[in-house]
Amino acid sequence: MHYALSTTGAGGKGDCYNSAVSPRNDHRVRSDAPLRSDALARLFESVREGIYVGTIAPDGSGQTVAANPYLKLMFGHEPDVDETTIHPFELVRFVDPDSRKPFMEKLKQNGAVTDYLLRLRRKDESPMWVEVTAHLDEANTEGTRRIDALLRDVSERRKLEDQGRDMYHQLLQAEKLASLGQTVSGVAHELNNPLATILTWSERLAGRQLDSVTKRGIDTILGESERAAKIVRNLLTFSRKRHTTRSMLDVNQIVRETLTLRAYDQRVSNVTTVDGLSAGLPQVFADPHHIKQVLLNLIINAEQSMLATNGRGTLILRSWHDPQQDVVVLEIKDDGPGVPEEVQSKIFDPFFTTKSVGKGTGLGLTVAHALVQDHGGKIRLESKPGHGASFFIDFPTGDGLLQPPTASPATSVTPTAGAGALVLVVDDEPALAEAVADALADAGFRVDRAADGQAALERTQEKAYDLIVCDLKMPRIDGPTFYRTLLKTMPSLKHRVVFMTGDVAGDAEPFLEESGCRWLAKPFRLGDLLSIAREIAG
Repeated sequence: MHYALSTTGAGGKGDCYNSAVSPRNDHRVRSDAPLRSDALARLFESVREGIYVGTIAPDGSGQTVAANPYLKLMFGHEPDVDETTIHPFELVRFVDPDSRKPFMEKLKQNGAVTDYLLRLRRKDESPMWVEVTAHLDEANTEGTRRIDALLRDVSERRKLEDQGRDMYHQLLQAEKLASLGQTVSGVAHELNNPLATILTWSERLAGRQLDSVTKRGIDTILGESERAAKIVRNLLTFSRKRHTTRSMLDVNQIVRETLTLRAYDQRVSNVTTVDGLSAGLPQVFADPHHIKQVLLNLIINAEQSMLATNGRGTLILRSWHDPQQDVVVLEIKDDGPGVPEEVQSKIFDPFFTTKSVGKGTGLGLTVAHALVQDHGGKIRLESKPGHGASFFIDFPTGDGLLQPPTASPATSVTPTAGAGALVLVVDDEPALAEAVADALADAGFRVDRAADGQAALERTQEKAYDLIVCDLKMPRIDGPTFYRTLLKTMPSLKHRVVFMTGDVAGDAEPFLEESGCRWLAKPFRLGDLLSIAREIAG
């Protein structure tokens, strides 16, 4: 782009729009020159792009010859401001001052640039993305050169491009999480089997007469095994997508279970958690996995905010019952920098984030807001800059909500109930099958074993069992296939099968709901197994 504009001054528009007409041009061209000049002037005034004409001295300074009205608007100036005060390429206009030097060097080296992207500041210091197409004339005797430039504000386009990239990375992350979920599910199944064996043997040994040192060792093994089992269950919870399964639950328990996920990170990051949860709260009807997801998003956000500002932090979690609104209120409070007032109204908007590029997607709080609303609750923010932030979640209590069918009251089961009953233990893990069979035998049951569903079907053709304890994942014939085949010939055993599974957060869940059978998540407590066995076989 090269306009033949006068550089002698900015006194009048006529000085700026003289047409470069050669003396050799015929009379028709000369007579058209005023029309062309007027058209160019109107274009200069009305075009929706910034037009700048100026000079650049050898020392980098320069003067403005002309700036059209749209250029003034782009930089936040009033239309009637003196155009000679508009300097789009001076150093203070660059968001990154170091970016001015390569821009000017390329312009001087090539004599022109096309769609060169710059990050410039408006009058109010707000940043904008600008594409510059410019032409630089040859230097005069003093070394001064004239620059003609077209500036286009592309901030909105860049914003859309950034959002598109964020969405792309979100899709990639979702694919990674899906793959991770499948991997974790398999690993959890492999871990839960030996953990179940360790727990079962530990419980059996703990009930015997032992010396103090052995007793302490068995108790330690038992406690650490339960800790490992909880970690595996938490990994399953957050790595697999679940159908919503709501039940009456204790909010405080869900909060504490979620905090265990962050316990190690908080300890090494110098974040202190204060438990201000009130006892005796009414239960709420909710999906525990969705509530954990909400809490995890809020807790991690608070941790990152505090650590980025102070390098440490104190996180306070409080709960109470509001009888007037009939809600359980949960507060997550941090002592970070707080949330600016101008940001608070946008905090739950999709893709809105105050974190640096690559540090956040802007979806965490949006998902939390959607999940809370899906439960009929509310989430709100209270914050004063410099005084931390508090997120409040209101959970409606179970009163007035459609209640799920309540289970029949558990009948009192004596320690000898079911003694002498015939039990079939079906599991492809020999160590676990042996531990479960021995525990049942110790409790007075008669026990047979089968290594998989095929062997179990053969056993059931030979004997009439009072109870079948069956794993879900097995070679040849798995638990679900065994169960469905069994019911075709022995429907009386429909409610006399207890399943064991190390993957209740995965594909096992739909089948367990469909069958209506009792089940135990590996690793389980021996006492729970014996209680169910006595209840069914008694």
